[in-house]
Amino acid sequence: MRYFRVSLLLLIISCSPSRHAGDIIDRPVKFDEERKELTLEYLQDRYGIAKEQPVIQPKMIVVHWTAIPTLEASFAAFDPVRLPGSRSDIQGAGALNVSAHFLVDRDGRIYRLMPEIWMARHVIGLNHSAIGIENVGGTPVTPLTKAQLMSNLFLVSYLATKYSIDYVIGHHEYTLFEGHPLWLEKNEAYRTTKVDPGKEFMNDLRKGFTKYNFKPLPVKN
Repeated sequence: MRYFRVSLLLLIISCSPSRHAGDIIDRPVKFDEERKELTLEYLQDRYGIAKEQPVIQPKMIVVHWTAIPTLEASFAAFDPVRLPGSRSDIQGAGALNVSAHFLVDRDGRIYRLMPEIWMARHVIGLNHSAIGIENVGGTPVTPLTKAQLMSNLFLVSYLATKYSIDYVIGHHEYTLFEGHPLWLEKNEAYRTTKVDPGKEFMNDLRKGFTKYNFKPLPVKN
């Protein structure tokens, strides 16, 4: 049954405007010994998880936009090991730079920035179990594209066949998990307001994977 679903989705994608969906290009961000140590510190300090390697058990996919208009500028934002001083809103939660596992260009090209089981800092409270997909753009001038939607559909299918994925969420939905067993953020005051990747994009994305039976989003009291 899982094979049939994947095959059907790949057939839909093959007929879509994005001829890049399904091609994953490895373009790793810098993940040296310093980034490894900062990641291990983040896991310990934010979640109380002590590990020797910065690995995760993926249970969730979180979809984002970069709010940066180009691929190169988006990659340049994620590549440095340390968080730039301009990110004062999250600086207090650790020096580890933000990143994601995948970066999808506006033409649908998919770039893998790090192995899927390494921890990336992309969503408060959930990084220990979340694979991040960043989409280039998301500004009024560079809205997300149909090609990106098709590539996100491919990635959801690809990841769901490899891991026990329970949830696929937009970044703007992350606070719904406060109080959920997956939510491990220790600091109750550490939150940021997010709108990416937008309700319309997530609604369209969810129409493409209804047969996967992912768990519904938690309902906040």
